[in-house]
Amino acid sequence: MSDLFDPRRRLLLAGGGALFACPAWAQAPARLHFSVYRNGMKVGDHDVTFDRSGGDLSVAIKVGMALTVGGMLNVRYAHEAHERWVGGRFSALETRTDTNGKIEQVSARRTPGGISVDRKGGTILLPADALPLTHWNSQVFEGRMFNPQNGKLLKVTVSQGDAPPPGGTRAASSWMLSGESQVQDWYDAAGVWTALRGRLPDRSTMEYRRV
Repeated sequence: MSDLFDPRRRLLLAGGGALFACPAWAQAPARLHFSVYRNGMKVGDHDVTFDRSGGDLSVAIKVGMALTVGGMLNVRYAHEAHERWVGGRFSALETRTDTNGKIEQVSARRTPGGISVDRKGGTILLPADALPLTHWNSQVFEGRMFNPQNGKLLKVTVSQGDAPPPGGTRAASSWMLSGESQVQDWYDAAGVWTALRGRLPDRSTMEYRRV
């Protein structure tokens, strides 16, 4: 079961252009809460909290899951992220992930040369237009994205999706990622994140339903 959290796939569980233009900036509620399901069974929760101050935005993300197979606990997962936008521009991200006691930490910040990312294995420099895929911001699908859990650029193809969202959630648009990960996100007419569905390496289905 631990392969559910293969580094290439972890963006399912964690969250374009350098300037922020998503309507969610102004119209999202102060908090988004999702129940997380695996093959129809609830396994955890995902919270996103927004703190706005003038033209700046701070986003706090907290995820907790416990996955069982055959009545036994196989994976315990906890992820926290703090994302900051200054003057409508991505500025920094800090993440910490605990998967069955294995800790991963990422620190990303904007520099004159690009996005500097400190992670296990050292510091890497990503392109200046790279943004973290933390899901709440649909604008990221218009440019390059990096995985907030390991700091690496994602090798995916982006397309508009047309499948209905999970849980009967109403949505106005959706985006689909294919390649090293299979994920689809849905957004309402105001651009606010409403649902997610993804395929895990063991072929099980992960769904986020907003509550």
